[in-house]
Amino acid sequence: MIRVRRAYVDGRFGQLHLRQRRGERETGRALVCLHQSPKSGLEFEAFMHAAPLSRRVIAPDYPGYGMSDPPHSEGEATIETYAQEMWRIADALELERIDLFGNHTGGQVAAAMARMRPSSVGVIVMVSAALLSPEERRHLTNYFAPIALDRAGTRFRLSWERTVEHSDPALPLEALARSFMQNLLGGEKYEWGHAAAFANGAEFEAALAALPHHIFILNPTDQLSQATRRAASLLRNGRVIELPEWRHGFLDLHARAAADLVFGLLNVG
Repeated sequence: MIRVRRAYVDGRFGQLHLRQRRGERETGRALVCLHQSPKSGLEFEAFMHAAPLSRRVIAPDYPGYGMSDPPHSEGEATIETYAQEMWRIADALELERIDLFGNHTGGQVAAAMARMRPSSVGVIVMVSAALLSPEERRHLTNYFAPIALDRAGTRFRLSWERTVEHSDPALPLEALARSFMQNLLGGEKYEWGHAAAFANGAEFEAALAALPHHIFILNPTDQLSQATRRAASLLRNGRVIELPEWRHGFLDLHARAAADLVFGLLNVG
């Protein structure tokens, strides 16, 4: 049985945690999966099990998420920092050229990684693209503002309610609980990733317009569906793929279909 195994490498702020699934017949480039905020590489585990055995698949945790040590300050929690630390993992694993699969914040991290080392990246697949209007940015910044702890458990109640509200109704309770648990692992720094993504809007848009790579952006039904469609006019070598039947949680609920789609797209380059 091919298993997902966990490991650590040394990072800028301490240790960086990752999940990895090796294949039996690795002939294609390794795929690095980049998570949304405030989750971790755990969100890709079902997808990793469904991935073809011709590929090595790695799902790290950004600094401050999952089981990776956090940055020293919020000012250091940037998309650029996350991208640099993901390259640190790729170097530690001796991965010379990789494909990237980024979910929400992970799409911005993927774009930043490709700008840093364009020749080391093959194909990029993203889930959603936060190409936000000023009004949308203000709304989401307020929506994802940190919620102070209180004895009434307001933060945890709202986090659970949002997890349920935005996920596919068919998603099992166990999967919802696992998603909710990932939110809690960020501790008092749990919203640093969202803040980093909202501050990176201009850089992300410029990257999408400039990168020569094959870039495919999956557009499920979520908070960014309308914003994601704006990417179509920017991409030099890619397209937006509408997936209205999928919602948050599709990596668990439709793991096999998601793996078939993503790895089919990766095979173009």
